[in-house]
Amino acid sequence: MGTMLYAKGFFLNVCYDELSVTQPKLVQEVHAEYVRAGAEILETNTFGANPEKLGSYGLADETEAINSAAARLARAAAGTRAGVLGAIGPLGIRIEPFGRTSREEAQALFARQVQGLLAGGVDGFILETFSDLDEIHAALLAVRAACDLPAVCQMTVGTDGLTYYGTSPETFTVQLTEWNADVIGVNCSVGPAGVLQAVERMVKATDRPISGQPNAGLPKDVGDRKIYLASPEYMASYARRMIEAGARFVGGCCGSTPEHIKKIRDYVASVVPRQPSVVVSRRHVEAPAGVTPAPLAEKSRWGAKLARGELVTSVEIVPPKGVDPAPMLEQCRALKAAGVDAVNVPDGPRAQSRMGVLPSALLIEREVGIETVIHYCCRDRNLLGMLSDIIGAHAAGLRNILIITGDPPKMGPYPEATAVFDIDSIGLTNLVYRLNQGLDPGNNPLGGATKWVVGVGVNPGATDLDRELSRFAWKVDAGAEFAVTQPVFDVRQLEAFLARVRQFQTPIVAGIWPLVSARNAEFLANEVPGVSVPEEVLQRMRKAQERGKEAALAEGVAIAREMFTQVKGLVQGVQVSAPFGKVGIALEVFS
Repeated sequence: MGTMLYAKGFFLNVCYDELSVTQPKLVQEVHAEYVRAGAEILETNTFGANPEKLGSYGLADETEAINSAAARLARAAAGTRAGVLGAIGPLGIRIEPFGRTSREEAQALFARQVQGLLAGGVDGFILETFSDLDEIHAALLAVRAACDLPAVCQMTVGTDGLTYYGTSPETFTVQLTEWNADVIGVNCSVGPAGVLQAVERMVKATDRPISGQPNAGLPKDVGDRKIYLASPEYMASYARRMIEAGARFVGGCCGSTPEHIKKIRDYVASVVPRQPSVVVSRRHVEAPAGVTPAPLAEKSRWGAKLARGELVTSVEIVPPKGVDPAPMLEQCRALKAAGVDAVNVPDGPRAQSRMGVLPSALLIEREVGIETVIHYCCRDRNLLGMLSDIIGAHAAGLRNILIITGDPPKMGPYPEATAVFDIDSIGLTNLVYRLNQGLDPGNNPLGGATKWVVGVGVNPGATDLDRELSRFAWKVDAGAEFAVTQPVFDVRQLEAFLARVRQFQTPIVAGIWPLVSARNAEFLANEVPGVSVPEEVLQRMRKAQERGKEAALAEGVAIAREMFTQVKGLVQGVQVSAPFGKVGIALEVFS
């Protein structure tokens, strides 16, 4: 709920629980999105709706009303397709013996929240993200004193597998069993792998049903925000493993969007035979009244050639490390003279700091007059920064964008730098698609639509090809209009990949990298993520290297030219890298 409300423009300085009263339609629609995704249980928007936490906003007297309103909204969204559990989180204060609040006082505070949720019509309760066993006991006693509805009791653990108070999963599972919790689980603070480990320990300690609700990955602290990186497929694969380990309730906590839940539901269906539910596919993004999205052919010259089914060509030029753009511009002039369609401009490749991709591309288009395809990396900017960059770049005249998640800083020369990863390439593709429909991330009209030609990366040589293809499907679904592969050194591998992605009907641009030496080939094979160089190619380069540098370079160009000749009839474009900025080598590949 918090993830979705934040995405819709409500920042952390507001009381999210109060939105059930002040923005009821919005909260109900968030619930409805999860129902459409296949959720069978909804949690009310009341995690912090206890008198203590509400008191910090001057809302303690509204505790019952806020909880009741939240329950009614979830109930309205659920209809007959999902159950509703009243969510109760920690008080936000320490209770005895670590604080001045007694167990009886804590139970009385929880009782007010319970009464409000009951008045709103919940089917049960979920007590979640507790670290203190005494505190969750007080909450459970408040539920038991008021009704006999089922109660899910979930603790939270850290990366060491223990609660903040040092309690092990076995210990709190045994204790919660004694206290007669209906379902015992773990949620939040760690990602899917950590929750799976806890589930595996808990199932051995009780005969009660076990639940697991991990965050969408281990949260990364960025200022006062937590950023979650796990993809829907990754979350879903762990949900299946939790079920195989013995869990009977699975789902998502912080950072889990409807896309995560939809994927989890699909994976659950594969291990738990059941009567299939009817799930409405994800809602189509519709342009606001008066806005007509531009077709691909009208967005750019690059887009027009893709739309006509013609072969597009580009060369990758890395921006300079220093302040002088002149050498880069000279390289681009040579490409324009040779008839290359576009210049690919990478954004912080391999986590290195170079001249910014946007000013570099603007300089190229203004000074040289050749189109650019900007690589835009999610690693270095938050959502708002990306939105500002992309709208500004469009206003300045850029039209072609290749969206990439980006390498972690530890893979570059600045390992102490901080990554952002607010959203990944799938999320950013969805954002740019919305801009092309005339909508901002909050679904608000922009007063016009952008005309970006949206590209994504894809790796035919991925170690886990099924996962790569799954992510590619998500990218296409999010709005990708073309894809650029990692460098291709094995045509058979590319052909097998193309056969599997033909269903997506998305133009594929094959990456080609002219090798300049045996060492260069070995570096790509062993140190550049996602690049697969077959042993046959490595051997050719090693043999050529024995004859000297020029022979090795000639062999590298020959291999690249072979790749170009073989793939240009299979794909709709070719992107050739200019190794070490040597444009002449890249142009030899086209000859």
